Amino acid sequence: MLGEDYQVFLIDQRNHGRSPHFPEHNFQAMADDLAYFMEYNWIHHTHLIGHSMGGKAAMQFALQHAEKVGKLVVVDIGPKAYASGHEPIFEALLSIDLSTVTEREQVEAHLRGHMSEYGVIQFLMKNLSRSKDGVYHWKMNLPVLKDQYADILVELKSDTPFEGPTLFIRGEKSRYILDEDWPGILELFPNARLATIPGAGHWVHADAPKELLELVRQFIANAV
Repeated sequence: MLGEDYQVFLIDQRNHGRSPHFPEHNFQAMADDLAYFMEYNWIHHTHLIGHSMGGKAAMQFALQHAEKVGKLVVVDIGPKAYASGHEPIFEALLSIDLSTVTEREQVEAHLRGHMSEYGVIQFLMKNLSRSKDGVYHWKMNLPVLKDQYADILVELKSDTPFEGPTLFIRGEKSRYILDEDWPGILELFPNARLATIPGAGHWVHADAPKELLELVRQFIANAV
C-alpha cells in the first residue's frame, strides 16, 4: 500500500461519497475544491493520482497549480472531450423509488434488470447507504450529476502545459485513451509517458490492483 511510504489522502469529489453536495459540478469547481483542501490541511506540494473523472480533475488542477504538484498520475482518462454514454445508468438509478426499498438486494435486482455489467452494478451499489431510520438513499448527488453530466464530458484546455512528470495508465481493454490521443495529451503534458495494463478495462484498480499499484509506486519513487 502507498500508505506505508507516504501520507495518503483519499478525497471524495464534490457530490460523491461523504463530500458535500453542491449545485455546481464541473472540473473547475473540483480543482478549486482540491486547492481548498490542500490549503486547509497545510499541504503545499503533493503527488496527485486520479482515475476517470478524478483523473480529469487532477489534470485540471495540475494545469492551474503546477507549483503544487510533484508527479501526476492519470488513470484511464484523457483531456479530450468524450461522447455521452452514461444515460442508461442515470435512468436505472432514477427509476427506483428508494423510499419503498427494505433490502439492498431489491436495488441490486433492479439494476440487473437495466444493465448487464456486474462490475458496474457492484460499483453503483457501493453508493447505496441506509440512514439510522432505515431509509435507503444514494450517497452521490444524483440529480445534479445528471443535470450537469455534459460538464464532465468537456475537453480540458490550457494555454500553459503542465511540465512535471506525468504517467498515464490505461487498461488494455479500455477505449478511454487511444493511441491517436497521445499527440494531444503531449501538448498539455509534454513530460508524460503511457503505460498499458494487460487484461484490464476502464476500472483498472478493480481489474488489476497489484499491477496498478506497482506502476504508481515505481513512478513516484523513481527520480525521473
